[in-house]
Amino acid sequence: MRNTTIWIGLTGFTVLSAFSLLSAQDLGNWPCWRGPNHDGKSTETGLLKAWPQGGPTQLWNVNGLGKGFSTVSIADGVIYASGDVGNDLILFALDGQGQKMWHTRVDKAWSQSTPGSRSTPTIDEGLVYLLSGNGVLGCFKTEDGKEIWSKDLSDLGGKPGGWGYAESVLVLGDLAIAKPGGSNCIVAFDKKDGSVRWKSTRFNAGPEYGSCIPVGSGGSQMIVTGTNRGIIGVNAVTGRTMWSNEFCANNTANCPDPAYADGYVFWANGYGKGGICLKLESNGTGIEAKEVYRTNEMVCHHGGYVIRDGYIYGNHNNGFSCLDLRTGKVRWNVRGPGKGSLVYADGMLYLFGESNGRAALATCNPQSCDITGELRVDGSGPSWAHPVVAGGRLYLRYDDNLYCFDVRKP
Repeated sequence: MRNTTIWIGLTGFTVLSAFSLLSAQDLGNWPCWRGPNHDGKSTETGLLKAWPQGGPTQLWNVNGLGKGFSTVSIADGVIYASGDVGNDLILFALDGQGQKMWHTRVDKAWSQSTPGSRSTPTIDEGLVYLLSGNGVLGCFKTEDGKEIWSKDLSDLGGKPGGWGYAESVLVLGDLAIAKPGGSNCIVAFDKKDGSVRWKSTRFNAGPEYGSCIPVGSGGSQMIVTGTNRGIIGVNAVTGRTMWSNEFCANNTANCPDPAYADGYVFWANGYGKGGICLKLESNGTGIEAKEVYRTNEMVCHHGGYVIRDGYIYGNHNNGFSCLDLRTGKVRWNVRGPGKGSLVYADGMLYLFGESNGRAALATCNPQSCDITGELRVDGSGPSWAHPVVAGGRLYLRYDDNLYCFDVRKP
């Protein structure tokens, strides 16, 4: 049975709802962009290894989320999404049936190149954080959407690139971290009241479009991110620059987040640039990022990549590739649903093409990539939202639509 939830405007009414509310545990946990560990990997198990003809069972779909490229987040039994509705950026909270619980205005909509919402909501300890394309960072209560604090990144000397601010806020300990750009490229705010806790130093760069990731632990923990001047690592406690590399400086756009595993940082971008692998090592006084290799075998525009068991799986040009993390050696290339994004869950890759709403299920191993299921969802324009797998469900955002599929084993 396929169920559909349709909204009309922001008043929102629902037609055809056929199952009861799910508990917080049932919906799983995907509280921020790229999941609970910021790496594009789900902790779900017990999922289908192949889909039936036409794809897994669709539980529901909603429209009326507004135009956007924002991925959904899920925490404590609530689904969060954002979209540009008319002239406003709206943050939505949905229940397990896709029904609207509340919505709140964050900022005016991004109206310049490629309109649509960008940032994915970040949920932490009863608060949700969202950054607008114009650079307004808002903190809201998860229970009702009431604003707690708001900051304009332009007040910190920053300005967005030509496609607006697109990163998602990183919450690390008691900090909410984002990139205004400029001489204070990265800024950490107190997550409760929005006061500035530190600003990065000795590095002047535009923010570009990827998000910050945490690397390491304790006193050696750092934040790694891409900018328009290259990739950088800063101390997570003080914001002091620890290392940088000018790879992809002055590129047309640097969109994907870096990825980290086993002492290696990998970063790849589009526009023909490809990727770089850096080995992080202690040099006695700090951390050094030694370049291991560069590769033209993962030219990644928006779709990102995941690292699993020493191999990188990610978007490469009009398809997907697998590389050896330590050497960059290519293991395979496939077309799949075409250029797009991916997420890992329970031994499988969930691939989502940026055109025509095509998605696929594929094996995740360095020997080969076998497509074991396909589906298609409706929408228009490019889809740059990444798939999400949580609570035995697959979520696909396309334009102003959100689709939910049951991908659990019977």
